[in-house]
Amino acid sequence: RAVAMSVSHSSKLNKLVREQYMRLPQDGLVQVTYVWIDGSGEGVRCKSRTLDKEPKSIEDVPEWNFDGSSTAQAEGSNSDMFLVPVCMFRDPFCLDPNKLVLCEVLKYNRKPAETNLRHTCKKVMDLVKDSHPWFGMEQEYTLLGINGHPYGWPDNGFPGPQGPYYCGVGADKVYGRDIVESHYKACLYAGVKICGTNAEVMPSQWEFQVGPCEGIEMGDHLWMARFILHRVCEDFGVVATLDPKPMTGNWNGAGCHTNYSTEEMRREGGLKHIEAAIEKLSKRHDYHICVYDPRGGRDNSRRLTGHHETSNIFEFSAGVANRGASIRIPRQVGQDGYGYFEDRRPAANCDPYAVTEAIMRTTVLNETGVETKDYADH
Repeated sequence: RAVAMSVSHSSKLNKLVREQYMRLPQDGLVQVTYVWIDGSGEGVRCKSRTLDKEPKSIEDVPEWNFDGSSTAQAEGSNSDMFLVPVCMFRDPFCLDPNKLVLCEVLKYNRKPAETNLRHTCKKVMDLVKDSHPWFGMEQEYTLLGINGHPYGWPDNGFPGPQGPYYCGVGADKVYGRDIVESHYKACLYAGVKICGTNAEVMPSQWEFQVGPCEGIEMGDHLWMARFILHRVCEDFGVVATLDPKPMTGNWNGAGCHTNYSTEEMRREGGLKHIEAAIEKLSKRHDYHICVYDPRGGRDNSRRLTGHHETSNIFEFSAGVANRGASIRIPRQVGQDGYGYFEDRRPAANCDPYAVTEAIMRTTVLNETGVETKDYADH
């Protein structure tokens, strides 16, 4: 019996008809899509406008505004929010010369919105720029049908146990590769620093990696990669969820493992600097858990159980090649004596600005405890 896949109605519209319009000339005008993070701290929103010429740099893209009362970012009586362009990409959906522009959100008084975590991250990254921090983040996500059930799973029941799905090949092991490959190509076209992808341990779960990125670039590129993922999924009629534990039971959760190094860690003898950074992290575990998901650790508590390739949320641990530890030092790094390490604690729905900022505050700025320092006053 054929099983009807649960996809959205709009995905069934005739895409060939759309292509007819997409080929029409624009007569020198340019469509710019502004992208921003909404009041949930997880969702992305977008809207488009016409510019009379192609912007060559972010300075050529004007500020704009939106109704913050409709994105859980403002009261209806004072709802205008500012969109401040910060990073520009090519548009893989409407094609050149059109652009995607990532924006910071400012309130009516020009102060950053509550979910604008880029603002303080940028300050911290400017302070530590001489350390040349490099990041690579591994974004896991799960494909769902429009009914909220994992895409390709039986309507009533479950697929076979985990084992054959990780990096799998074959129609009985992999669900949704068309989406993954379309997303990869779209990111490459856009100029997002995507560096790889693979099928994950749970069926219908996937991962893409972004990096290496230096400083604030990490958050910028990961957020745009997420926007492109949601937009590609929209075309295919399915949903990508970043929920850290989309299926309860004996299934892997979803993280956003963060690989990190400074210039001195990447040099000969850098292992001692890696070990010193891990020692600092060990003394600030609670602070990091609080900022590694949007709900102060509550989302991660469903994932970080000590099972399914995770550490226990209440304990800090580190080890070489240990995927059950909070921090993993890759085996090659242990052998070479320099390189990077991986923080396996961030949840799939973390804000990369919050994660990278926290790592820099602890390992380079030597902050301790659960309070953070406001460097704006110094």
